[in-house]
This record gives sequence, structure tokens and C-alpha cells, in this order.
Amino acid sequence: MKKGFDNAKYVKIQSAKIRERFGLFDKLYLEVGGKLFDDSHASRVLPGFMSDAKINMFKELKNDLEIIFCINAGDIERNKTRGEYGITYDNEILKLINNSKKMGFSVNSVVITLYKNQVSVDKFIKKLNRNGIKTYIHTFTKGYPTDVDTIVSEEGYGANPYIETTKPLILVNAPGPGSGKLATCLSQIYHEHVRGVNAGYAKFETFPVWNLPLKHPVNLAYEAATADLKDVNMIDPFHLEKYNITAVNYNRDIEMFPVLKNILSKVSGKDIYYSPTDMGVNMVGFCITDNDIVEEAAKKEIVRRYYNETNNYKLGLCEADTCEKVKLLMNEVGIDENYLDVIKPALEKSEKEKLPVISLKIGKKIITGKQTDILTPASSVVINAIKYISKIPDDIKLLSPNVLEPMLSLKKELNNGDRLTLPEVLTALSICSATNSMTEKAISNLSKLKDCEAHATYIVDNGDKKTLKNLKVNLTCEAEYLPSVYDLD
Repeated sequence: MKKGFDNAKYVKIQSAKIRERFGLFDKLYLEVGGKLFDDSHASRVLPGFMSDAKINMFKELKNDLEIIFCINAGDIERNKTRGEYGITYDNEILKLINNSKKMGFSVNSVVITLYKNQVSVDKFIKKLNRNGIKTYIHTFTKGYPTDVDTIVSEEGYGANPYIETTKPLILVNAPGPGSGKLATCLSQIYHEHVRGVNAGYAKFETFPVWNLPLKHPVNLAYEAATADLKDVNMIDPFHLEKYNITAVNYNRDIEMFPVLKNILSKVSGKDIYYSPTDMGVNMVGFCITDNDIVEEAAKKEIVRRYYNETNNYKLGLCEADTCEKVKLLMNEVGIDENYLDVIKPALEKSEKEKLPVISLKIGKKIITGKQTDILTPASSVVINAIKYISKIPDDIKLLSPNVLEPMLSLKKELNNGDRLTLPEVLTALSICSATNSMTEKAISNLSKLKDCEAHATYIVDNGDKKTLKNLKVNLTCEAEYLPSVYDLD
């Protein structure tokens, strides 16, 4: 993979920028948008950006920080799920806490926001408490968002419990948008100032990149990623008026800035920020080393998002306007849904064979895998790919009948389908590798599938999809169900 981003520089200058910002206050509440761990979107649109760059950057500041996690009570009640992981927000919170503690970070607590006495939420709070995790409850803030005098009073933020913190930098993170991070930061700043502590606020959000052009593909890829939220990138009018400098932000931050500015001014007694861009500490735009590489990667990401949303529409998870929004973004950068060169071979092979197919690109080579009597297309394409990488002839079998037959027999007995899924095939390969040197060689090359593009002619089931994701394969799927398209079984 050609790199267009300097990750080492990013970690260095980003940590320095945050340290500079929290040096202005006794305490800084830093709202951290996006993923704290495994920022796969950033690594796709900025080749060279390591998916763990954000958390590694915070390692530089580990002794000076602690973390508060927020979760919206309504998201717990609705069992809201992280689409890319298939994990509910409440379980994602537990995962975030566990990962943070494993890396030596101090986790302060979890804040349950917009609490309304939900029974499922009470159960989650008990679960957290029994695991030694402090919890705080925030209800709707009286007067929000227009009555600043009420918001910044004992009836508003003052009605929330004060969270005891001890470090100069407090990260406020969440499993997804709408979790109450900003409200938690502002509530804490109110309480800190009541106690005579000079506390401040800043926002750390990787996208949009404020110092790239408004219509740069990287910023449009962010719009595609948040199409369901109706986010739109805009020129920050406050920044332009104050400094005569063009900066990019997004509509929600721009719309909320006057309210936020008034609240911060009311709490601290002075104006600290004059634009939404002022509040940010994002340095990612200064670490792009090859704009052409980054633009190309971002265009590919927009296409991936298009297929993701067309799948979501088919599954009833989004509305048609979300797909249309991403389609318009493709038009803006002059590409269409066939931009990825794995798409056409998959469709042609499927049409020829009258079977579901997945194609995968390794270097300049396109490998295809079709559904067989015993393998799913994902299983076929991965076997074909690792054989190609390992220079193993097509007629060499990697899976022993002595392993396959009992697995298939058990699946039929359990009424669990007739074909081996990709997780099952990887298990079978690992067993066979103990006695077959060719199989051992092949599975040693699984890591070389990282960052490969793949396209399926159908909506891949969750088991195969999750395993391809774990292999770091960038998968897109046609918005078609298997039964409605193929005459199978």
C-alpha cells in the first residue's frame, strides 16, 4: 500500500497540540469524537494513518489524563448497535473500558445521559456498579438550548451530579454520536467553576479536516460516512469573519456554536473561542504527505459507503435519501458505483456461473471465489487468494477430507446449513496445517489480505462479513439477498 500520511509526525504534533491546549487551563475537558480505538475509517482514507494512532497519541499523555465515557439512556433501551461491529452500545462501553484499562489508562466513570427511569438502563447501571465502575446519571438539562441563564444555573447543569476528577486532562468519549459528550463536558465545566477551578473545553474530531478544501474527497468521505446523520460540511463563517481564514467544519457544530459560546462565556465570564474551528485541536491535515494518494483512497471510501448504505436500505436500516446523498457525493468527485475494479469481475463471473461470487484484488491480480456445494463464496475466495499468494497450484487441496467430512456431517445434523462458512474454513485450515506443510504455508499468508478490496454479488452473512473485516479486507456488497437472486439448494 502506498502511503500518503505521516503517522509518526501525527502522533508527535497532535499530542503536543493537546498538551498546549490543556496548558491554558487548570483542567481541560476534551470531547473526543469518533473511535478511540481502531479508527478504520481514518486508516482507509489516509493511507499510512495507523488505526490505533489516536490511542497511541494519548499514550504520550497517559499520566496526565483520565477518561469519562458517556452513553445515551435511549440507546441502551433501544439496543442500539454499532453497525460495523454488530455490538450494542452498552456492550461497546464495557469493551472500551476494558481496552482502556488494559492499556493502563485511568477510567473515571460512565455517565448515563438523558435518563428517564428506563428499567433496562437501571439493569445496566447495576451491571456497571457490580463491576466496580462508577456511574452518574444526567437527565435533560432544563432550559436547553435557548435559555442560557437557566442552563448555567443550579436548575440546569447544577442539577447534574459533579464528577470528581484529579487529572488536568479529561477525555470524554462515547460509543457513537448523540451520546451526550458535549453536555457532560459543559456540566463539568460549570461545576468546576463553581468550585473555583479554571476548567476549559476543546474538541478532538478527526473529520472533517478543517484545513483541507471544503470539497476535498477526504472531507466528502466524512459526509458519506455520516450520511445517515444528515451531516454537511460547511465553511466556518465565524472563523472566516474573525480571522479572514477559510476553515471547514460541519453543520451541527456551526449551528450550535452561538449557544455553546454563550454557555462557555456565562460559565467562565469571558470569551475563549470565536469559532467552532477555534475549539478544535485536530492536526491531521498537517500530516498528509501525498495528496493524490489520499484523494484516491477517499474516493474509494465514498464508493464503499454507497454500497454500505444501499445494503442498509435493503435491510430496512436507513431511508432512501441516505443512499441518494452518497450517490450525489460520488457525482461530486466524478465517479460512480463501478469505480472499484473488483466490482465488474464479480458481476461478470456471477452472471456466467449463475452463482453468488466474491472477487478480491491482490496487487494487480483479481481473484474470484464462487459458492460451491461445500463452501460459501467468502470461503472460496480466501482459499483461492492465499493459494495464489503462496504460489500453490490450483489442483493442490488445502483441506483434508478427514477434517471436512465430520464438520459437514455435524452441520447437517445440527441443521446449520450445508456449506462451510469462512470462520469454519479457517478453523479447518488451522487443523490441517498441523499435518500439511502447504496448508501451513497458505495460512501464514492470511495477513497479506490486509487492505485488499473485495466485492460480493450478494449481501454477505454476518459471520463471513465479520471474519473478512477481521482480516482487514475492504468488502462491498451488492444489495441483493441470496434467495431472491439465485436459485440455490
